[in-house]
Amino acid sequence: MAANIAAAAPPPYYYRSTSALPQKSKWCGARGNGTRAAITSRHKYVTLCVATRPGRSAPAEFDLEEYMSCKARRVNEALDRAVPLRHPEKIHESMRYSLLAGGKRVRPVLAIAACELVGGTEDAAMPAACAAEMIHTMSLIHDDLPCMDDDRLRRGKPTNHVAFGEDTAVLAGDALLALAFEHVARSRPPALAPDRLLRVLSELGSAVGSEGLVAGQIVDIASEGKSIDLRELEYIHVHKTARLLEAAAVCGAIVGGAEDGAVESVRKYARCVGLLFQVVDDILDVTKTSEELGKTAGKDLAADKATYPKLMGLGRARQFAAELVGKAEEELAGFDARKAAPLYHLAHFIADRQN
Repeated sequence: MAANIAAAAPPPYYYRSTSALPQKSKWCGARGNGTRAAITSRHKYVTLCVATRPGRSAPAEFDLEEYMSCKARRVNEALDRAVPLRHPEKIHESMRYSLLAGGKRVRPVLAIAACELVGGTEDAAMPAACAAEMIHTMSLIHDDLPCMDDDRLRRGKPTNHVAFGEDTAVLAGDALLALAFEHVARSRPPALAPDRLLRVLSELGSAVGSEGLVAGQIVDIASEGKSIDLRELEYIHVHKTARLLEAAAVCGAIVGGAEDGAVESVRKYARCVGLLFQVVDDILDVTKTSEELGKTAGKDLAADKATYPKLMGLGRARQFAAELVGKAEEELAGFDARKAAPLYHLAHFIADRQN
């Protein structure tokens, strides 16, 4: 009886039955393990249909909006606990102001989804997920400073240095960066082997340092007003944007217990998604208003920065974004389709986002 009950247990609530759905679909290509995935869009749901593999579960309708909302809510709760308001209040107010300002939480969701992809849990991934968001928030605070991009609007609110002053903003970013590593070390799940903890810390450090985010930022600054080619532009954005997204996903896979081959597939997927994020950002910068974006629109054009639409043209930039989605999908081919659904549709979400 117990076995029958377990077998009949429902899937997570962000999966829905597809028995009533129309059969119209778009094939996304052959999978390396003999499966094929068909995607049918209907409102906010996306249908993942798995075929040709015996023993697979029935097609499931995946509610990406609900999945991301659920994960983002839990990440926000964890971040709130990680940075309590305490003495000295001003620095913690400044840290919380930017860290808890909202946003899609794409990096922590990537970490959690990658962990679940390889059989891990949300709880196991949460410390690394929060660390990735702390590092990302640090980069935003510092990026907005007058000596960098000199931006006054972020997520629809005054930027940190406008609200608290440049001195406090610099220190808040520094504190968040330090806290990211402390939080991972302090919150290590008991089941996580020490060597995997070290790999996570190394991955995060590499992503943010002089061969990661900082490298992309310094080359970006040096390139303002200069003519650069697509290869140099890709270097900037792989390091400045994609590298931290990549690290978030890789850390999730590591704490989830993935073998090296699976970690490498997750890394390649996330690098595509990370570059995709920047390509879409460049497109939105020239096609949306500041009110729609919640940040200053057209600032790259005003600063005479190289962007994908500027070097490729808007149409080719959009085509390149679609190609990156396809490459990201290919890296998920060897994984269980149901477990890969969040990552699969997260790539499409990033490609289709409007702010």
